[in-house]
Amino acid sequence: MPELDDFQGAWRIARVIEDARAGTTGHFTGIARFTPDGAGLALVETGTLHLAGQAPIAASRRYLWRACPDGIAVHFEDGRFFHDIAPGTAPTARHDCPPDLYHVAYDFAAWPEWRATWVVHGPRKDYVLRSRYHDRSGI
Repeated sequence: MPELDDFQGAWRIARVIEDARAGTTGHFTGIARFTPDGAGLALVETGTLHLAGQAPIAASRRYLWRACPDGIAVHFEDGRFFHDIAPGTAPTARHDCPPDLYHVAYDFAAWPEWRATWVVHGPRKDYVLRSRYHDRSGI
């Protein structure tokens, strides 16, 4: 797995959202920027979200990435812990947010291209998010 500082910079991101409950597929395309924030890296994803039957909308999200003894700790923007990314080319993690459960699998085997796949289940949620981070040149 890459070290925390290896993520610094801008990445193109392409995300597919497969919602089993709604029977729809959405797409997000944009830029993921990892910038130093004094304690690690702040990740800001910005782009356009395309959902079935709706006009495209601007979308963004923010996380904090921190070096930790077990790899990288990912936190929500407000500092609450989200999950760890363990060393290795294919680490997995989970986040319990009752009543929902989030599972993630990272894939760093083709670094500097990498992927994150989230599987989310709950009483009102049943979807898979597949994100591909790539092409750091020219952004």
